[in-house]
Amino acid sequence: MVNKIKEKNYFSKIRTNRGTVQGLATFITNIHLPNFFKGTIYTGKAKQVCVPGLNCYSCPGATGACPIGSFQAVVGSAKYKFSYYVTGLLILFGVAVGRLICGFLCPFGLFQDLLHKIPSKKLSTEKLKFLRYIKYIMLIAAVWLLGVFITDKIGISAPYFCKYVCPQGILEGGIPLSIANTSVRATLGKLFAWKSMILIITLILSILMYRPFCKWICPLGAFYSLFNKISLYQYSVDESLCINCGKCKRTCKMDVDMSKNQTALECIRCGKCVDVCPTGAISTSLSRCVSCSKNKKVREI
Repeated sequence: MVNKIKEKNYFSKIRTNRGTVQGLATFITNIHLPNFFKGTIYTGKAKQVCVPGLNCYSCPGATGACPIGSFQAVVGSAKYKFSYYVTGLLILFGVAVGRLICGFLCPFGLFQDLLHKIPSKKLSTEKLKFLRYIKYIMLIAAVWLLGVFITDKIGISAPYFCKYVCPQGILEGGIPLSIANTSVRATLGKLFAWKSMILIITLILSILMYRPFCKWICPLGAFYSLFNKISLYQYSVDESLCINCGKCKRTCKMDVDMSKNQTALECIRCGKCVDVCPTGAISTSLSRCVSCSKNKKVREI
């Protein structure tokens, strides 16, 4: 067996300290902590900028806007330059790193990761792969089609996914605001109860299964997954080193077999497969050239 070359570059350190990166990303995108006690929402100029991960606009600490909420609000009108900005920014994120954003920069992804660490019996989602198509239905129907065809007179659409489905909204926005703000608490009704039920179900499933929301529901993850095959950041497997031991498949909590599919739509590029590979056959690169990634001169990222 070939010993794995010790990773020394900056990017490999980021990958091996994924939890820290997730925590920092969550803090930076929710930096206005005093607002949690005031029961108010930051409305400064930074809110015109979309953050890469799923982070509710209504969160008291939110620094920027949620990309899904922003996209749905303006996708139905070509009159708004902001619609091109949001779409272009999402494409830029996707082309650069694909679903690495889900693995490293999404606050709700971190939340699910922490819940899954709670000691309990863990259930496999291997036989539930058919549910992954729900998130594409959410992206096409709840986010895009409703945003295009159901708009007001000035071309603005209600954020239907955020309003009726997304558990991140109730977790980050609804609950904190209702606790700290009596006027918000007085307006709570059936919608709050409905969203709370979705959140509770998500909490329970996240303890038992790894990232159920990311796997089955999240339209942002669905959007980024479309870029996994073409993004600059890519995984590759050196077939001359791979011994088909199956460790990468058994380790992957997103049910991806890296030895067979390096551009799988479900891969959040967490790097667990790189860590467990006994021969160092799996490598990553910011170049899409597979032959370059196999070159010994190219360091693993």
